[in-house]
Amino acid sequence: MAPFYMVLIIFAIIWEFVWKGFALWRAGRNNDLTWFVLIFILNTLGILPIIYIFAIDRPMQKHKKMQQQNLQQ
Repeated sequence: MAPFYMVLIIFAIIWEFVWKGFALWRAGRNNDLTWFVLIFILNTLGILPIIYIFAIDRPMQKHKKMQQQNLQQ
């Protein structure tokens, strides 16, 4: 196998591992069992974890923060 392809495969594995680990941590912390299982099972080169982190988790965190601020007032 050509060295270029080995580097590409290693980069893809590291890329997936980093995004998957971060998204699994966030989903576990938020008790999102469905997202946790989907991210854990599917290998999408980081696409599904990125969608979860930026499209699902971020708006949810902002909403929770606003609720906490309203309760404190």
